[in-house]
Amino acid sequence: MEGKKAPTFTTIDQHGNQVSLADLQGKQVLLYFYPKDMTSGCTVEANGFEDLYDKFKKMNTEILAVSRDSQTSHQKFCEKEGLTFPILVDEDGSITETYGVWKEKSMYGKKYMGISRESFLIDESGVIIKHWDTVKPANHPQEVLDYLKELK
Repeated sequence: MEGKKAPTFTTIDQHGNQVSLADLQGKQVLLYFYPKDMTSGCTVEANGFEDLYDKFKKMNTEILAVSRDSQTSHQKFCEKEGLTFPILVDEDGSITETYGVWKEKSMYGKKYMGISRESFLIDESGVIIKHWDTVKPANHPQEVLDYLKELK
């Protein structure tokens, strides 16, 4: 998907505010997908992005997180962890499917469908300039910030 226009979407965040990718033109957007609210890896990754959120904003980059959890679940996750960046509701899976991150996974030999932990960096004009398809939750926030610094 790198080099292609990012698929647009409109949904709501944890507060019920409408969020549209088109409204963020003029800013870079880190769109990161994670499997489930309040699970260990997802919590580590979210806290890492929260810790660096001010640095991302100073680099004209908005963080948008996406999972298929409900708005209520996102609210609880944000309250528990002190998360302030937008976490987008995708209960119907339209965003995860459009970005190709709804995939077959395997745990303890059992196959199931779920969100693959992946991220997309979208430039100010709406083009995907970087796709991370293998993400380690503890390192990824700093990895993205380092990449942004290299772009400057």
